[in-house]
Amino acid sequence: MEPDIDSPRNSAVGIDLARDEEDARALSLRWSARVSLTPRILFVNVFALAMLAGGFFYLDSYRSRIVDGRVTQSIREARLVAEAIVAVPPRQRPDLALKLAQDMGARLRIYDKDATLIIDTRAMGLRNFVLQDPDKQDWQQAAARFLDAVIDTVVGAPRAPLYRERTSGMAWPDVRTARAEPKVAATVWRAPDRTPVITAASAFPGGGVVMSTINARDITQTVRVERFRLGVVLLIVAIVSVLLSLFLARTIVRPLRRLARAAVRVRLGRAREVVVPRLPERRDEIGMLARALSDMSLALRARIDAIEAFAADVTHEMKNPLASLRSAVEGMAMVKDPELQERLLAIVRDDVQRLDRLITDIAEASRLDAQLSRAKFEPVDLGAMITALIASRDARGIERGIRIRFDNKLAEPLIVLGEGGRLERVLENLIENAVSFSPEGGVITITAVRDHDVLTVSVEDQGPGVPETAREQVFRRFQSLRPAGEAFGKHSGLGLAIARTIVEAHQGTINVESRSDGAEGARLVVRLPARNAT
Repeated sequence: MEPDIDSPRNSAVGIDLARDEEDARALSLRWSARVSLTPRILFVNVFALAMLAGGFFYLDSYRSRIVDGRVTQSIREARLVAEAIVAVPPRQRPDLALKLAQDMGARLRIYDKDATLIIDTRAMGLRNFVLQDPDKQDWQQAAARFLDAVIDTVVGAPRAPLYRERTSGMAWPDVRTARAEPKVAATVWRAPDRTPVITAASAFPGGGVVMSTINARDITQTVRVERFRLGVVLLIVAIVSVLLSLFLARTIVRPLRRLARAAVRVRLGRAREVVVPRLPERRDEIGMLARALSDMSLALRARIDAIEAFAADVTHEMKNPLASLRSAVEGMAMVKDPELQERLLAIVRDDVQRLDRLITDIAEASRLDAQLSRAKFEPVDLGAMITALIASRDARGIERGIRIRFDNKLAEPLIVLGEGGRLERVLENLIENAVSFSPEGGVITITAVRDHDVLTVSVEDQGPGVPETAREQVFRRFQSLRPAGEAFGKHSGLGLAIARTIVEAHQGTINVESRSDGAEGARLVVRLPARNAT
């Protein structure tokens, strides 16, 4: 039987199932679902740090821009030096070159038209261009060079040629280019300590060439300082991130593991001895999950207790008719008197009927929850149903001259959403209960009223009523307060218990109350959510 989409109960269940399926599809992590939460949290945060570590690669482009700027500066300075050399007499050129080299912080060499070295500021005693020997530097510089090489390899930076001194002017590519073409040539070299060396050559009239050489250690130093600062920041952020990740994993994973262990123990059949932690101090989703699991385990424990109690009650209720039946059957084998045999046979028939009625009610009570969960809820007119039940009962005849009166205070239909057959069973049980307790010639009054969205149906009789201390007891299984003089075993004691189960499945309530007029008798009241007639 398909669930009715109009039923509030079934609709809520359907919506929850659809939402669960949607959430399951949205949260399906095919590969990461196999990994514990702790490494997954760490991975996410470390991945973010790896993105931050990309700043090291940005430093390479930063260094490239500085080097390009310094090359442009060297080209411009080489051109100006060439123009200054041409502007002075040859005998003044050595002093001018020495002064310019001091101001530029570079080594200047001047070649004649034959590419022969005629002026060298280093030979003149100015040693402002000195390459560092990496073997004589400390371990910190060695570590920095190693890190430079690693980053250059990772980012794929082009490797500059190693700087070596040349004995001939034509051995310098910049000098050859400046002599062959009317432009300033420049080259970036790599010193032994991995610092950039920039050479620039510019020709001047007469075929001569001026070449400047500078070791730009300040560029490497600047990049290394920035890289060190970035590394310190990254290290601090990494430590804080890992600690926060471990804290987050601890606050998430540990309670989930506690809940998982408790759930496993419940699954292994130890529900009675398991205490699922409720985590009352947590107000997040894990706290909600803990309390939901705790409530679920308590409900499961209550259901298990109810099943055990129901099984014990069934055993107890069946033992009486079975014992009576066994005694009657054993007696029939020994009794020869036909009249006594007939009486024993009547006892057997009564016990068989009692067992049949008891088994039927037990079977219905045990299947009721499952059947109601699959029931199709439709609009039901309780007014028409009550009228039909009264007419059917009158047609069959009501014992002891009892009359049933339906007091419908509403002109409109009494519409509720539910399963018609089950609601009819509730009303039949209430009417049957009222008939059995009514005195001879008594009147049973059925009243229906509506208060906003609640429809109330009450059944009143003129019997002895129900003591206040027993008003909840009558709804328990196999609990029954029967009228005096009624034959034993005529009722199983499940009628009102079944009625309450059906009413609660329809989001309603059923209770025993005192009569509204204060007279003697019982009043059973059913309240159900009302629905407007369409």
